[in-house]
Amino acid sequence: MPIIRQESLFSINELYAMEPTQRYDAIISVIDIDHIYHEVSKKSRLGAPEEELNYVAMIISVFIRYVERIPTIKDLVKRLNEDIAFKINCGFLVSDHIHPRLRIHA
Repeated sequence: MPIIRQESLFSINELYAMEPTQRYDAIISVIDIDHIYHEVSKKSRLGAPEEELNYVAMIISVFIRYVERIPTIKDLVKRLNEDIAFKINCGFLVSDHIHPRLRIHA
């Protein structure tokens, strides 16, 4: 099987030179969040009721986890609960509850 080399979106130097919000926007802009959202959102009204969750922000936070080198989902949840600016940069509202077990598995 031949190896196809994919062109990078931006260099690592460009990425590190950006402010956090610019980095996040640059990365998220090339991801099809609607497709991912459709795959992870609840499809049925049957079963246990779902609390209102900000799925889009959870998806974004999982991608940003890798950019910020956050090793585990548990550490991501802790950072989201402790760092209000990070929480907002990931797309959460200040009033959004961050569930201790983020339901999107990376």
